[in-house]
Amino acid sequence: MALGELPDYPWDLMAPYAARARAAVPFGDGSGIVDLSIGSPVDPTPALIRDALAEATDAHAYPQTVGTPALREAIAAWFARRRGVTGLAPEEVLPTIGSKELVAFLPFFLGLGEGDAVVHPRAAYPTYAIGAAFAGAEAVASDDPAQWPENTRLVWLNSPGNPDGRVLSVEDLRAAVARARELGAVVAGDECYAELGWDAPWDAAPTPSVLDPRVVGDDRSGVLAVYSLSKQSNLAGYRAAFIAGDRGLIARLTTVRKHAGLMLPSPLQAAMVVALGDDAHVADQRERYRARRALLKPALEAAGFRIDRSEAGLYLWATEGRDAWESIGRLADLGILAGPGVFYGDHYPEHVRLSLTATDERIAAAASRLRSFGDTLAAFGDTL
Repeated sequence: MALGELPDYPWDLMAPYAARARAAVPFGDGSGIVDLSIGSPVDPTPALIRDALAEATDAHAYPQTVGTPALREAIAAWFARRRGVTGLAPEEVLPTIGSKELVAFLPFFLGLGEGDAVVHPRAAYPTYAIGAAFAGAEAVASDDPAQWPENTRLVWLNSPGNPDGRVLSVEDLRAAVARARELGAVVAGDECYAELGWDAPWDAAPTPSVLDPRVVGDDRSGVLAVYSLSKQSNLAGYRAAFIAGDRGLIARLTTVRKHAGLMLPSPLQAAMVVALGDDAHVADQRERYRARRALLKPALEAAGFRIDRSEAGLYLWATEGRDAWESIGRLADLGILAGPGVFYGDHYPEHVRLSLTATDERIAAAASRLRSFGDTLAAFGDTL
């Protein structure tokens, strides 16, 4: 089946709001726009990772699609140490060129097509639906396993979620895997924000993986976990990610990727080994995001927003109880750019997403503007 027409890239709709935010001079603050619309890291890539990349630049031979032995061992060791998933064999892990390309092409790589359904969360990263379109399959937004259609062949779970920061419990994950297996569907857990838990119990305990033995026991059949180092290690520009789980599915993906030449460059593989072996820089980055969240969240609430979910991840999922585009405009008049909930599905027309991936100074500026706006609302009522 030929690739059909795709929707326009939604972020192009933000251009007039970005211009509006750049022109705003709220409450005498002329420091410029605070862009909280995109979750792209702004903090430095740790020096130990950059050093590892530099030392590996004599990369004259083609890299291995499956990853070097050192990288596969590092991925397995990381899963055991950080995700509670022990015993992964080299044949059960595979590096990928970032996670977005995998999300977009997984339905196609698995052989899905017309008549097949790809289930994804109701509040969802739009690439899940785009991946279904690439394969000619149907995208179905549903958080309830009981409502998944009989023709479901792939289920995307996203925990912690983008945009809503929702964490799926072990019980939630177990129910999803059980239902997918009844349907003969593959389960893919997108877990890229796993290290960023904020509210209890995730402030002290790891968010659970779909490969956790409490979820799948000793049977990983039909189950995959996707992870990226973009967030925890500030490696978005490196495109460093990987997938793990069912060895039969990993073998299929490996074959496809070999034929297509989808290989992670050798220097990046060396850098990933170092990144995966060092927990200290991850803890440091988590603390940066924790501090930014602690500043931004109460300021949003003071400005009249309710924060929903957002117990983990890189975003605050907020609503004023009005149309999202109206909230986007009101924030733009404060010089703050956010993302409308409608970019993440049709079920949240009154929500906006604000990212924690801005510098300390920019987050502080946004918080100051929101607090001043909240003071104005308290004094004069919500007539602005």
